[in-house]
Amino acid sequence: MTAKRSGLTGAFDLLANATVTIASISLVSLVLVLAWQVIGRYVLNASPGWTEPVALTLMSISALFGAAIAVRAESHFSFPTVMESSPPVIRSFLRFVSRLIGVIFGAALSWFGFFLMIDSWETPMAGAPAPEGLTYAGLAFGGALIGIFALERLLTGSPAKLTHEGA
Repeated sequence: MTAKRSGLTGAFDLLANATVTIASISLVSLVLVLAWQVIGRYVLNASPGWTEPVALTLMSISALFGAAIAVRAESHFSFPTVMESSPPVIRSFLRFVSRLIGVIFGAALSWFGFFLMIDSWETPMAGAPAPEGLTYAGLAFGGALIGIFALERLLTGSPAKLTHEGA
């Protein structure tokens, strides 16, 4: 049981590290795209049309992937004030409820995100040479990660320690 559990935890650690990496790359890319938008608008006097939809997509990815990592570390959906002021028996129940809320909320975000992504995939993105459905990728995959990490917390019963360097 311990080897199986540590193997499962190791797999979740790898997934969490990949999630942090993707969120970080997305955030750095977002800053670069927005910098180019400002330069284009105010220095070159030719605002590039693709920067706004790309920036919104990158923001969605970085925010929702970051939220997934916060769910894994139990610093999101955790109701800390209520939990810390409650007796231990109620605290465990509230921890269970907050993890369950994370699973349900993540599943709902993922379900509707994938629906929106697939439904609008054939529509071209305004201003950028990409499908409109791509704007919902953060919602779909970030929601799935929120649900997965909340389920991990629900099944293992303990908060994860961030293992990514710099996180």
